[in-house]
Amino acid sequence: MTAPTVNSKTRLLYRDAIRAILLGLFVNLALGLAKLTGGLVAGSFALLSDAVNSLGDTLTSIVVWFALWFAQRPPDAEHPYGHTRAEAIAASNVALVIILSALGVGWKTLTQITSPVHLIPPDWTLWLAGSNVLIKEGLYQYKLRVGRRTGSMAVIANAWDHRADALCALVVLIGLAVARWGGPGLAWADKVAALVVVSAIVWSGAALFRSSTSELMDVQAEQPILDEIREVAASIPEIEHVETLWVRKSGLEYFVDIHIEVDAHMTVAEGHRIGHVLKDRLLKQIPILRDVLVHLEPHPPENGCPLSSGDG
Repeated sequence: MTAPTVNSKTRLLYRDAIRAILLGLFVNLALGLAKLTGGLVAGSFALLSDAVNSLGDTLTSIVVWFALWFAQRPPDAEHPYGHTRAEAIAASNVALVIILSALGVGWKTLTQITSPVHLIPPDWTLWLAGSNVLIKEGLYQYKLRVGRRTGSMAVIANAWDHRADALCALVVLIGLAVARWGGPGLAWADKVAALVVVSAIVWSGAALFRSSTSELMDVQAEQPILDEIREVAASIPEIEHVETLWVRKSGLEYFVDIHIEVDAHMTVAEGHRIGHVLKDRLLKQIPILRDVLVHLEPHPPENGCPLSSGDG
């Protein structure tokens, strides 16, 4: 049996996903450096916390880019299932770094929030924060379109991360505006905005960590994918029933274990042929599948032959 490899359609999905990730990487890097500089010059904790957010997204993009590249490497003797798990491993570690960085900024903000000295942010910080809102929303719209076109859940998730960043940037803009135009008595609003952004970053990082570790635990795939696989199996007349269906996500791709029931009196050769027909159709019609393992069961099941548990 040949080892599973990345097909041409899936390579196109990887290419489009990597392009979207790289665009976000360079934009986040530029925004992060601009907000870091602005926050240090203006003494704005809100801008500094948002800079950590953007630089954390830059780190995430670098790791995801490398993981997407590494995931396409062919299987070898030590990794017969390929290297697609690289994305989830990288994402879980990056999530922890993002959470710890945000908590560090949050602690620094809390130690300064009761300080009697509150700097009034200059006008240009408002333009910087406002531009950040528009750029992040634009990235969200672009990556959402790419994710839907390619079927890449990683890119779609990254798009929603940009939407969360846009909302965080809006909070920063409001905090800076209140601190700027509200006078010295409301200058603390900048630090409150920073704490709101820190909370959003920690929440987003926890969600990323939960989803990536869940993938490493071989959680069952989403219901639409299961339904699509069952529809393909139902299109083959010789298949009487799908008895077990296990589908696990690995990077941008999925591995399928499927047990099908066929006529109990069918020859081994005919059953073998049907199994290959099903596998070939699944790999052709659903490009995000990396490999399919088909197991045959007699139909109707023989007395005393226990059935495996499936997805329900």
